[in-house]
Amino acid sequence: MSGRLASFRGPSTPTSSPVRQVSQPNTPSSPGRLAESTYHRKTRAILQDIRTVTENWDDIVLVDGLKAAKSLVDTRTDLDNELGTLPAGTQPKYPVVQDKLALMEKRISELNAVITKLRKQFQKLNNLVENLETLLHETSKTKGWNAVQEPLWTTWSLEKFATALPDILIPYHRSLHMHIEIVDTLRSHDVKFEVSREAINRWVTQPFLQEDGWEAFWEDLCEVEIDRFNSK
Repeated sequence: MSGRLASFRGPSTPTSSPVRQVSQPNTPSSPGRLAESTYHRKTRAILQDIRTVTENWDDIVLVDGLKAAKSLVDTRTDLDNELGTLPAGTQPKYPVVQDKLALMEKRISELNAVITKLRKQFQKLNNLVENLETLLHETSKTKGWNAVQEPLWTTWSLEKFATALPDILIPYHRSLHMHIEIVDTLRSHDVKFEVSREAINRWVTQPFLQEDGWEAFWEDLCEVEIDRFNSK
């Protein structure tokens, strides 16, 4: 990424008179700041919206989803332990079993709702990627192909953003299907504790996002390549 960190400096302006000093305005940190256009602002907004979607994704997974999954596994483990202490041939008390089964079904419903939320976030992510591709097409028609190939702020052009961004869909799509599979695994009341524990671990670590998710690549890149990316 060192090439993207290169600084840009405008040409120095010679003083027209040795007597009168003319103060010069500060040179902007990037050449695109003075010439920021509608497609500059739209590009920034789309990438900021994508960051928001990925932050919402993590909140859904690591707050709502993890809470429901851990509670499901803990409740099932408690019930197994209680049943394991009963003498052979003894039936468990109906209220105890019924209450815990009801709680487990509630947690399964919550996990189903989490999957629904993740599907919606993935659709938003897909729509934003398509929006940037549309922006590339519209800008090339109105401004010409040279405009979309020129650096926007630092080194990346609109064309490069639009052609590289679809790659982010792959890890989130894989992660979505992983979460669906985990919920299907935890749904069964016959699942072993060791299997449940491994499922919870994969739920938290989200392995498909470790190297290719937003935080792994796009966050740092956008902070370098997009002027005022962290502005509200």
